[in-house]
Amino acid sequence: MNRLFAHGLAAVAVLTLAGCDTITGGPLTSPGQPTATLVIINGSDADLDAVVISECSAMSYGFNRLSDTDYIAPGEARSFTLSAGCWDVGSGQFGGGEAYERMTLDAGDVMQYTLD
Repeated sequence: MNRLFAHGLAAVAVLTLAGCDTITGGPLTSPGQPTATLVIINGSDADLDAVVISECSAMSYGFNRLSDTDYIAPGEARSFTLSAGCWDVGSGQFGGGEAYERMTLDAGDVMQYTLD
């Protein structure tokens, strides 16, 4: 019975950890996978305070990929290295506008996404 209980706990732990990616957005790159570059450009007249990026299979956009004190000023850009594939991307300003886009990046791509 102890062995069955231990296997059950291990299964719950694996499922819990796997489920974290659906909440956090998961890692931006996977080992051994080809990568692409996503460039977020601030074409608006206000600071972009948040950038969320998650694999298309995730249940949410995840957490802000900018640090707590970081932002993208008007006219500036920030680059992110992602594994090639399908990504949901969002960006916005606290108390202001936001935009969301689903995009597919092929290996070696440099894709620009501008928030106006």
